[in-house]
Amino acid sequence: MSWLFIMTAAAGGVGAAARFILDGWITRTASVTIPVGTVFINVTGSFALGVLTMSVAGGLLAAPAQAVVGSGLLAGYTTFSTASTQTSDLIDHHRPRAAALYSGTMFAGSLGAAAAGMWCGSLLG
Repeated sequence: MSWLFIMTAAAGGVGAAARFILDGWITRTASVTIPVGTVFINVTGSFALGVLTMSVAGGLLAAPAQAVVGSGLLAGYTTFSTASTQTSDLIDHHRPRAAALYSGTMFAGSLGAAAAGMWCGSLLG
């Protein structure tokens, strides 16, 4: 087994643990009825992945860093499946507008954050 595989798997565990802790904290402190913790996590993770991608493309980081941080840490940190399940839960609870707002915010916010992260990352090189 290669060190890259082990480091990527370990980083994925760290990312998942960070998501669990942060989402729990945001959920406890937020006074809204949509899962804003998941939105925050996916948007910030998309931004970080954009910065990482451009840092590797610009030669600031080696490609293995992209595997460990991108496919490990940030993949463990972000969560598309939770966002999908939470959208379905809102629909099941007869809250279609909240589901549309939540999923639209998640998609647009994550896409915009990834683009902003790529722009910021391109400035580093």
